[in-house]
Amino acid sequence: MPATTGSATYVSTDEVYGDIDFDAPAATEESPLRPSSPYSASKAGGDLQVLAYVRTFAVDALVTRGANTYGPRQYPEKFLPLFITNALEGEQLPVYGDGRQRREWLHVDDHCAAIEIALREGKSGEIYNVGGQERENMEVVRRILDLTGASPDLVRHVADRPGHDRRYSVDSSKLRALGWTPRHSFDGGGLAATVEWYRASRDWWEPIKTGEYRAYYERQYAERLGA
Repeated sequence: MPATTGSATYVSTDEVYGDIDFDAPAATEESPLRPSSPYSASKAGGDLQVLAYVRTFAVDALVTRGANTYGPRQYPEKFLPLFITNALEGEQLPVYGDGRQRREWLHVDDHCAAIEIALREGKSGEIYNVGGQERENMEVVRRILDLTGASPDLVRHVADRPGHDRRYSVDSSKLRALGWTPRHSFDGGGLAATVEWYRASRDWWEPIKTGEYRAYYERQYAERLGA
């Protein structure tokens, strides 16, 4: 039975599939769950709880598994806003490991549209992958440097974080069959527009990057950057 606008979706993540080999096909909704980190394991647990409630108690709900989401007003602990704002401030850009990790990038507007179409056209108890455009982290870093005019000397390769998967990749064919088509191209303006938003919105993010955030940043990166 098609889900209605009154049903619920559990917004999960592509991380539940774990590390995808570079030469392997993208994960489908039928792929096994292989979470690597406590965060992704907790999301996978949430997926299973939702699907169990659908089966046991006939709860009208479904699951969406989205790729790395980006866009305006994203908290600056995340990769893109962290690197964009650091580049604008002339601060170092801490790249984990060799920077060869690959991620799919999904604009927030496209992610929201995907959730809406899943709710309107999808089926209760089903899972829908929401993918983006796959890029290597260092490729994204170089693009940020170009868009901000920052010096490549700001890039610092630091110790990788524990449980850091090399690649995420999902097949969105099931969702596309419902009529979803992303409107924002990462290379064709999505990233550039995001950089411009942060460039024009210092009054929004500069206060955030003080106080508690600064303490978090120091805990996360000071030792790595010092090494």
